[in-house]
Amino acid sequence: MLRLAPRWAVPGALAAAIAVMAFSGTFGALDLASLQPRLTWTTPAFSWDVAVAIALPLYVVTMTSQNIPGVTVLASFGYPAPMRSALVYTGATTALGAPAGGHAINLAAISAALAAGPEAGPDPARRWIAGVACGVVYMLLGPLSPAVAAASDAAPPGLLAAVAGLALIATFASSAGSALASEDSRVPAAVTFLVAASGVVVVGIGAAFWSLIAGLVVHQVIKRPALQHDQPTHYC
Repeated sequence: MLRLAPRWAVPGALAAAIAVMAFSGTFGALDLASLQPRLTWTTPAFSWDVAVAIALPLYVVTMTSQNIPGVTVLASFGYPAPMRSALVYTGATTALGAPAGGHAINLAAISAALAAGPEAGPDPARRWIAGVACGVVYMLLGPLSPAVAAASDAAPPGLLAAVAGLALIATFASSAGSALASEDSRVPAAVTFLVAASGVVVVGIGAAFWSLIAGLVVHQVIKRPALQHDQPTHYC
């Protein structure tokens, strides 16, 4: 599909996954009663333990693995995002949505990459259509979330991960090319990618955060001016 119709490569991968699930009997194993969406009221309650153990790390991870990379991805495709107003908006909507479970409204990096990259359309001025289409599909999938979750659990191991990987091949290639294009920042960018890919977790914080720290440290070390040694004194 990347050769014949690149724009339809991701739907093609999804269609292939659905076909595999159908032939493997995934859909026949689903309990139809569990696929119906249900509304369950949950009264919000504040807890200092949860705020320190979950909310604070979630804030750090959201900022470092979504908001900052999301802005960077948009900028790499020629869409400079207004950082201050974007963070104010996502923070306000997160605060409003948190009592209802919407605790991480952010500038999602992967969604930004899919909707802003060249696979979303050859004309950069019309790629906003992909972003709107993503929002519409999310709203349609909301009531279907029990069915999607059940089908994901019943799918053959690794199938959906493979589909996600195939969907991100073009995006990964474009992002890697942009990150490694500059020779001056190539090594820090490579270190950032490698640490992120390692999956390391330290004090409960994932690799996305530590990859940024590692990349910044390497960048500072490499770019630090060399020590100026005193000129040797010559005696006659």
